[in-house]
Amino acid sequence: MKQTVFRFGWVLLFFLSGSAALFAQQADEIVQKMEDKMRGTSSYFEMSMTTVRPRYTREVTMKAWSKGDDYSLIFITGPARDKGIGFLKRKKEIWNYMPSIDRTIKMPPSMMSQSWMGSDFSNDDLVRESSMVKDYTNRILREEVLNGYNCWVLEMTPKPESSVVYSKIIVWVIRENYLQLKVDHYDEDEAIVSTITFSDFKVMGGREIPLSMEMVPMNKENNKTIITYQNAMFDIEIKDEFFSVQNLKGMK
Repeated sequence: MKQTVFRFGWVLLFFLSGSAALFAQQADEIVQKMEDKMRGTSSYFEMSMTTVRPRYTREVTMKAWSKGDDYSLIFITGPARDKGIGFLKRKKEIWNYMPSIDRTIKMPPSMMSQSWMGSDFSNDDLVRESSMVKDYTNRILREEVLNGYNCWVLEMTPKPESSVVYSKIIVWVIRENYLQLKVDHYDEDEAIVSTITFSDFKVMGGREIPLSMEMVPMNKENNKTIITYQNAMFDIEIKDEFFSVQNLKGMK
């Protein structure tokens, strides 16, 4: 009898550990598909960012290119005083070009948590030094209906070796199309510091994407930042050499 119980215990342990590994794999697959939906193998976006404050509203327009996890380039097109400012990610290096002083600055990891262009988004939110698959441990918490959409609710916890701004992220992913619907960011005290909501789902560039994303900080009343997409292309042909410091300075 003891031998039977002993064997059953090992079988149960094997089943539970196998199930945990399976759920982790499924969570990573969901996150990877979620990222692929918004980027493809490469992408190009034209977009505007509206930063709302109690005393003013400011709009910035920009163009953005990306290729896989390693390369991205953002070029500010307006207003005139900001035109030419650029941000470049090339593998693990992040660069910022300021045309007013004609200077390119290599951004250290400590700057990734700072505000991006005076908005509620951080440098890491936009330039994305971290990878949602490689730098986080992902797991499925539950399934839930949000705003009429059937969603997976995922918990993303940064791995010890990763340099990530948040202590954890909770993401609602639409089951039907793997698009993000809502993202909550948490600090070290397990408090929500900001929420991103995605809306206006339409086909652009041959695929369905949310045309609007709104970031709301929890500790700043009447503050928010809205990014709206006007144009998108996916899986475009673009060489690695495009993402260079020289090109960052030469964008028009």
